[in-house]
This record gives sequence, C-alpha cells and structure tokens, in this order.
Amino acid sequence: MQTHIAPRFQNDPSVTEADTILRSCVHCGFCTATCPTYQILGDELDGPRGRIYLIKEFFAGAPATEHTLKHLDRCLTCRACETTCPSGVRYARLAEIGRAHIEAEVGRPALERLKRRLLRAIVPHPERFRLLVQLGDACKPLLPEALARKVPALPRPRPAAPQATVSTTRRVIALAGCVQSVMTPATGAALAQILGTLGVAVDVPASAGCCGALSLHLNAHSEAHDYMRRNIDAWWPLIGAGAEAILVSASGCGSMVKEYGEALQNDPDYAEKAARVAALARDPSEWLLERAGEIPFVAADRGTVAFHAPCSLQHAQRLQGGVEMLLQRAGYRLTRVRDGHLCCGSAGTYSILQPVLSQQLRNQKLEALQIEQPDCIATANVGCQMHLQSGSETPVRHWLELCAEALAPAGRVFPSIQP
Repeated sequence: MQTHIAPRFQNDPSVTEADTILRSCVHCGFCTATCPTYQILGDELDGPRGRIYLIKEFFAGAPATEHTLKHLDRCLTCRACETTCPSGVRYARLAEIGRAHIEAEVGRPALERLKRRLLRAIVPHPERFRLLVQLGDACKPLLPEALARKVPALPRPRPAAPQATVSTTRRVIALAGCVQSVMTPATGAALAQILGTLGVAVDVPASAGCCGALSLHLNAHSEAHDYMRRNIDAWWPLIGAGAEAILVSASGCGSMVKEYGEALQNDPDYAEKAARVAALARDPSEWLLERAGEIPFVAADRGTVAFHAPCSLQHAQRLQGGVEMLLQRAGYRLTRVRDGHLCCGSAGTYSILQPVLSQQLRNQKLEALQIEQPDCIATANVGCQMHLQSGSETPVRHWLELCAEALAPAGRVFPSIQP
C-alpha cells in the first residue's frame, strides 16, 4: 500500500510505526471473510480493510469525524484478521495507534467519556468491582427484567479446602486477575490444584494487579504502562528467585502480558525487565501440555464439552488445539463447533460499549456451540465465560476447572502460596 504521511505527523514515532504497518497491506481483502462485524453489518468500513483505509487517510491529512471513530470503535480487536492475513499485517497495533490519534482529534460526548472513565476506575480494582456487583445484585428486584439479566451474580463462597504441605523448590507465578479474582476464583484454585500434582508451587503476589489491557484498549496508554510496571515490580524478585514461568489463566490478560516487552520497549528503566517478563509469560495450556503425561487424570468418560477458543488465545497468542488435547486427556468428549474462529462478542469492554453488536455475536456463538447439546461449554477467558453464560442455561466454565475435577483425589489440593 502506498502511503503519504501529512507533515504534522512526520515526527511522531507511533505514526512512523503505523506507516510501516500500512505499507505491508496489499488490499487483498482476505481479512473481510473472517471479520465478525463485517459479516453482521456488511459495510466495508466495518471490516479491517475499510478501517485500514480510514486510518491511512487520516494520517495522510484527511479530517476525522465521529463517523470515522464509530467504525473504529466497532472493531472487536479480535485479531482474526491477523490470523488470516497472508501479508502479516499487524492490524491490532495499527488500530490501537489510529484510535488514539483520531479520538484525540475528534473527542467524545461527555457521557461516553464518563462511561470509559468509570470502567477504568472500577474494573481493574477487584474490591471496587466486587462492591459494584454486590450493589447491582441488591438492586436486581428493582430493575427491568432485561437489565436484571445482565447483572452478574457473585459466586457463592465455597468451603476452604484443607491445605496440603508439599516440599518443593519448583515455583511459578500466577496472575489472579481483576474480574477473574472476583467472579471466577475457582479458576485460580483449579490451576493451583493441577500444578500441585506436578510438585509446583504457585506464587500470587498481592501487589500485582490489572494487566493493563483495559486501560490500553480505552486509549489510556500511560495508565496501562503504570499497571505493567507495577506487575513487573511485583514479579521481579520472584523471577530472580527462579520462577519457571508466569502463568496467566485469563487468556485476554495473557496476551497482554506477552506484549509487555513491546509496550515498554522505549522505557529505559523497564525495557529489559519487560522483555524478560514477556518471555516467561505462558497460557496454562501451553505450559501444561508439555507436561501432560505427568498429570494424574483418572480415566473416565466425563461427558461432552463444547470448547470456545477465545480470540485472545487463538488469534493473539496463536495457541490452537492445546486446551482441547488436555480436555480429551482428562476424559471429556469434545463436540463440533461451527465457525470456531469467530468472536463471541465479549472482547473486554466491548460488551458494555457496543451492546447490540455484542449480543448478536454472543447469540451466534451460543448457537454454534450448542449444536450437539453439550453437557458443558468450556472457555479460557473470564470475559467470554461471563458473556456466554449470560445468554445460556448450559453451564459455561473455565477449562482448568474441568481438568482439576478429573484429577486423582490425592492431587486435588495444593495451596496457593502468598508472600
């Protein structure tokens, strides 16, 4: 693609990066075939190729409008287009740069700015998020039925498992996560149980928090980088002490942590540390798959499972088939899932900021997942889990929980070690 960068952008390093990405696009249009929003809306500007042209024209000097920002906002950043693209166009990074510049020029209505500010002020903070959910749950009887169904319920407290004493020098770091630590704490417990069977202890430093993805996707880049630095500071002593990996069981957060090196590459104090953290980051599926033969699953037929592969797992991290193999080893029978490459519509804050499109995508995904009437739907990201569950009577669970339930009894309890 030929480009021309307007003089006012020519000394901006991020626009120089965007220009390089733009030049890698060959206009082939393969991306439109896998773009969820293009399939629904049928508008070229609601597909990757059209959005690339909008960004290209803006950096060439064309004025941006609310119309431009609307089409960029409709993008899920699911990155299915990147998996499809034969030219290796880094669309997600281009969209991130383009949105930031266009939003700064166009601005947003006051209500939209407030909504985004509230999301950044509440969701990355587990205690604030927990309080909001509790308030929403208390107000359910007063809400219209359609709105009340959207309010998630906090999980019921479970009896504390007896703590096993295991002597081991092998350790990994785990990220508890923001929403996951509040809404699906069983995921972290399941990871610790599985690792316990391998004689691996889990460190979950309390000073680590949000991965930074939410702020980054809402164009609060400095705030996102601060979250990243805080996590690096929390993990660095443990890395120095020999932690084997950083396991992130929410695939959306995992894809973010794997990009810390790129995000902080120009930070003289953190660039090297960020690259080291990114190199250690793993989705539990890729780390456990290398050790699958050591996990003591009890042989049994555990029923049928439809697996929804989150976009952050299959497109951002490029991990495909690993979770399915582990579930099969644990005794589950996997059902067919039509159009498994398509997004479920959760996409971080997308389900809140683009509710109509998000619900359409969710309903399509649930129809595809339930073709063979599975006993359970499994996924690898808390956002997908909650989003799908909001429209389905079929239980939606994290795949780690299912694998933990298939362990030999002696391997079911292992403490998560806190500092």
